[in-house]
Amino acid sequence: VFAVNGFLRVATGLDIGLSTKCVVIPKEMGMCHNIGYSEMRLPNLMGHTSMAEVILKSTTWQHLVHTDCHPHVRTFLCSLFAPICLDTFIHPCRSMCVAVRDSCAPVLRCHGHPWPASLDCDRFPGDEDMCLAPLTKDYKHLHKVLPKPTCQTCPAVEEFFTHKRVLEVFCDSNFAVKVKLSKKRTAFEDQEYNIECQVEFITQGSLLPYETQSMIQQWLLINEKCIERMTPTHRPMVYLLVGNIEEGIILVKQVYRWQRKDSQLTLATQKWRYHKCL
Repeated sequence: VFAVNGFLRVATGLDIGLSTKCVVIPKEMGMCHNIGYSEMRLPNLMGHTSMAEVILKSTTWQHLVHTDCHPHVRTFLCSLFAPICLDTFIHPCRSMCVAVRDSCAPVLRCHGHPWPASLDCDRFPGDEDMCLAPLTKDYKHLHKVLPKPTCQTCPAVEEFFTHKRVLEVFCDSNFAVKVKLSKKRTAFEDQEYNIECQVEFITQGSLLPYETQSMIQQWLLINEKCIERMTPTHRPMVYLLVGNIEEGIILVKQVYRWQRKDSQLTLATQKWRYHKCL
């Protein structure tokens, strides 16, 4: 029988394996829907004993899941917060924890949070035990590895510029994406944002428009402090994000405010089709 980690026994003061029940994963735990099963064990592997506690603690992680910081971030977190209802607990393997931590800890740091002690990877079983292992290395060969957004200093928002200057910036860039941002209120009183991306042009030949859109959405979620600066009100705002892809990392280097009355960006994007860079 698969042993329950010692820290859970300490946290809950009971033998969690003998006193659990199966419950439906609640609608508030959106990150753990469509993961291949619909019922979870309670108490869970984080030692949460009530559904109210599970919902409260798990919602703080939903934002990290949306950043898509690692292909297994959902699997890893849901195996702990909403473990599958089998005869025994299946923990994530230590190797899965390490892989997710190494990719996602920088995103947490960007938001001002350290990787939590409750997810210390040394607490999870080695791959030789029965546990959830990460996908094999062949996964990378089967799936295109896209450049990764990173935590960076927010570029200043430019509001005054000429179309000629914008074209010069375009010539030095790999991508420019038109983004519409607006705030939305949530049930938990958190700040959340609507992000609509529309690719204006790409000079990075290997990337498809929807891949660039996806990467810019990730960049905005990771660099949420930049969105805060760009959405001072609940009114939708439109921006052009311009940047480079260097050594597999996405860097946004210019942000232009796209105002209706301003025709310089419209002119620049129209002229770009026929523009010859020096």
